[in-house]
Amino acid sequence: MTWYSIDTWIVVVGILAAVSCALLGNFLVLRKMSMMGDAISHAVLPGLAIAFLITGARASLAMFIGAALVGVLTAVFTQWVSRFGKVDEGASMGIVFTTLFALGLLLIVQAADHVDLDASCVLYGAIELTPLDVVWRPQVFGSVWEVPRAVIVLAPVCVVNLLFVVLFFKELRISSFDSELATTMGINANLIHYMLMTLVAITTVAAFEAVGSIIVIAMLIVPAAAAHLLTDRLNMMVIISMILAVITAVVGHVLAILLPGWMGFDPTLVDATSTS
Repeated sequence: MTWYSIDTWIVVVGILAAVSCALLGNFLVLRKMSMMGDAISHAVLPGLAIAFLITGARASLAMFIGAALVGVLTAVFTQWVSRFGKVDEGASMGIVFTTLFALGLLLIVQAADHVDLDASCVLYGAIELTPLDVVWRPQVFGSVWEVPRAVIVLAPVCVVNLLFVVLFFKELRISSFDSELATTMGINANLIHYMLMTLVAITTVAAFEAVGSIIVIAMLIVPAAAAHLLTDRLNMMVIISMILAVITAVVGHVLAILLPGWMGFDPTLVDATSTS
């Protein structure tokens, strides 16, 4: 296989995941809810395991729905614990996140006895394998493109997130800075909040199969936080975060290719380990 057939699709998947996360991450940073991405990305693990245990198969749709539902419930439970437990939101995130994450790991270990579900792959992802999972072969300009499933999943998510930010930019901006002011202006701040949390959950689930639940957190927060340091204007913050997301996806893949050789690692050992 050539760079086009392998590395191009890896970079495309990385860009789609990074941009999808960065779009929503801006508003998590503004709302001081950066750790919500962390909570959701780890808490969806029981959704994956439960979906498999119910269906008995690794069908992508079933596992996606299961994980997305648990992700949305994580946001709801966090608000519920914070409101009725009279604790701050950070503490409620910690309670919900650690409980669901521990439950998820136990269920994944249980499911791993019946199918090749690997907890390490869930944590770190397997973006290098995405070009091998081809689900669509359209003919474009006389040549056949082998489009991986990760692209089919992440591209619509990226488009939906972009449309959400563009169409509800005013509502997101006002409710992020002052939810009470938003309510007095006739904006349903709670609805905007749960729409944002739902998209964060869906984006997290869509992205972490490729990049893992740990890198998803960085994709949600780092571009947005860096953009926030560079500008005080929200519209520019969103644009800069998207640019940074693209740059980091490309540079990250290039460094993943070059750094092992520079540091003296033997690629034959990596190949032998990965195939053993």
